[in-house]
Amino acid sequence: MASIPIVESTDLRAEFFERGGENAAKCYQCATCSSVCELAPADAPFPRRQILLAQWGLFDQLMGDPAVWLCHQCNDCSVRCPRDVAPGDIMASLRAMVVEKLAFPGALGSLVGNVRKTWPLLVLGPILFWAALIGITTGFGEVETHHGLQPGPTMGQYFYDALVPHSLIYAVNFAAVGFVCLVLLVSGSRFWKMMGDRQTRRGSFVGSLIGVVTDIALHRKFASCERGVPSRRWGHFMVMWGFVGAAVASGFAVVFLYADTPPFSWFFALPFFEDIGYPVPITHWNKWLANISAVLLVVGGIMLFANRLKKGDKLVGQTTAFDRFFLWLVLSVIATGVLTEFSRYLVADPSVGFAVYVIHLGVVLSLFLTLPYSKFAHIFYRSLAMVHQRMTST
Repeated sequence: MASIPIVESTDLRAEFFERGGENAAKCYQCATCSSVCELAPADAPFPRRQILLAQWGLFDQLMGDPAVWLCHQCNDCSVRCPRDVAPGDIMASLRAMVVEKLAFPGALGSLVGNVRKTWPLLVLGPILFWAALIGITTGFGEVETHHGLQPGPTMGQYFYDALVPHSLIYAVNFAAVGFVCLVLLVSGSRFWKMMGDRQTRRGSFVGSLIGVVTDIALHRKFASCERGVPSRRWGHFMVMWGFVGAAVASGFAVVFLYADTPPFSWFFALPFFEDIGYPVPITHWNKWLANISAVLLVVGGIMLFANRLKKGDKLVGQTTAFDRFFLWLVLSVIATGVLTEFSRYLVADPSVGFAVYVIHLGVVLSLFLTLPYSKFAHIFYRSLAMVHQRMTST
């Protein structure tokens, strides 16, 4: 007779139950969830095993289990579960726990993990930081701008760099990006090693990554779910590409801003690049790219938000504080970004536009700093898990 393992950590199990995993105790291992999942590989079906490990408190095993991330929470399993365990929600809670426990430094992971209590600090802190930084450096007074452009119908009624110098934005955001890269490198290395300790990988990492990037770019896995929620797939799809488009547009904005400097001047030998200074008029193609990206973000964000309002729908699943924080933060970035642009054209009082701009800078900084610890980290861990799966199945 097989022995039943001793519970590894009653504290972690209790914490997991408090954060949305309490239904795991009701599971009697009928394996309905694993048998109906379209995404689970035949040789390692989930989520039955992961629920059992959570019941036993074996979270060290779950930390390096790629199956936790191969689940896309389409909730086919939750609809069919005879015990109303909601396996899709259990897997979502496990992912939140894994992100927190793999986090570097651990204190920041716990800060975001307890977002129900800490969200004011996570949101208001960066906004107040920006207000203090501007107050210290410029005294909230206007500074000289280097572009020499004049306000107008296509340029807007004022320019934000007259209050917030670009040098401040670069210093803060580059530091934030560097911090995020360091955190993901450390946390991702831990996760990659844990997965490799349990399974032997073969083949090319780069080749596997290319296939995974293609799957993610098209959201193919979401389409594999038999019942799923189409709005979830397309909402994620539009938000993802909206952020990509916004990032590309921001990169091109830097090119136009520093058109005369050697790192960027070569762009202007290419078609579609003309040195017209920065900010570019609203009719410019880069503005079109930015605004189309904004539309994708707005529509996708609304779809995800509306989907989460369907309480009690097993296909939607449970919405936790962890989910709500990420969704509200994304929506805040979108809303303040759109209002920042509109204010320049529609609001004559520059103090209103500047106030919105400072709030926008703050929520963007919050999004950056919490990225390795929030649901935004899913794309990173899930990508690694999908690469691992490809390399172990060759």
